[in-house]
Amino acid sequence: MDPEFRGDQDHHDGTSDATPGGYDAKRRPGELGFALFLTIASAVLLYNAHAISGFEALSAPGSVPMATTATMLISALLITLRTARLPQVMHESLSRDIFPLTVVIFAGFLIVFGLLLKPLGFLPTAALFLIAAIKLLARWDWSRTIVVALGALLVIWIVFRVIFTVLLPSGVVPEAEFIQFFRTLLSGGGA
Repeated sequence: MDPEFRGDQDHHDGTSDATPGGYDAKRRPGELGFALFLTIASAVLLYNAHAISGFEALSAPGSVPMATTATMLISALLITLRTARLPQVMHESLSRDIFPLTVVIFAGFLIVFGLLLKPLGFLPTAALFLIAAIKLLARWDWSRTIVVALGALLVIWIVFRVIFTVLLPSGVVPEAEFIQFFRTLLSGGGA
């Protein structure tokens, strides 16, 4: 493949576009906005780091956070200025090439997953996530989608909760009671 070639109207062939910035001497859609976001975020972090203890001395508690965030702010400003000077790539769009609808939907799924994890617990939240994700990506019928999602969830739950004994948020499912029931059943009814 020609190293200068970065695609045409249908360039999603599975190959990587790993050149920093995507193109030599061109700016991809959203790149300037992201650089501005990093600059603003770095400035806010520098302000918060200064609020720790001000700039009293090099040994003050806020010195390292202030030095780090000042470095971040300077770097972000330089990147923003360099990015703003570049001409924009004309044959790409933000919605098609950078944030296609599937990526936006999955970002929403992950936000909903995080919000529902504590009140519902891991099992129902992960079940909803897997069912929605499989239905969206595979476009299977509902019965196959639900069987595969719940089967995968069962394997995940056994590996993490039973084998590795990782505590997962229980929420509305009485998970501890299920585990104790099966332990009692497997131990012959207990004494």
